Amino acid sequence: MSHQESRPTEAGRPAAGPGDVAPGVEDDFLVLDRQICFSLNAASRAFNGVYRVVLKELGLTYPQYLVMLVLWEHGTTPVKGLGERLRLDSGTLSPLLKRLEAAGLVRRERSAEDERSVQIHLTPDGEALRDRARRVPLRIAAATGLGHQDALALRALLDGLTEALDDFTRTEAVADPSPPGTVR
Repeated sequence: MSHQESRPTEAGRPAAGPGDVAPGVEDDFLVLDRQICFSLNAASRAFNGVYRVVLKELGLTYPQYLVMLVLWEHGTTPVKGLGERLRLDSGTLSPLLKRLEAAGLVRRERSAEDERSVQIHLTPDGEALRDRARRVPLRIAAATGLGHQDALALRALLDGLTEALDDFTRTEAVADPSPPGTVR
């Protein structure tokens, strides 16, 4: 079935396209189990549970694992770059990096070129952990029960969803410059 074809919903009605809501069904969307965000949140929590089990032998939490993935892929990285790549603010990232540093996996160092910038370096122990982490993606993939093609398709859908939501947020921020919490 192509993306253009209409898929029936649970009630046998054709699925609505973006912004296409049949008259009288608006209240049907006010059911928890029909919320995309709830399904994504539930899946995220389930993923975190699987990662908690799988990462235990590495001594990492899921957010720490994400930091390590970026460092293994890119090498020394500024804190700002890590935050942007992982979509984490400094209030979340700083304590996470302190714990990784205390564990001996990373080293924080002020940039010689710009003292405002802090660079994150892998230590030899952080580099060595990469070999032990190689099995993690395979164990996670097995836990999902998805085939390779389904996993790729899901990731592509989620990447597209993230982009669309980011675009909406940017557009709305420009369209409505009122401070957060302002009642219109």
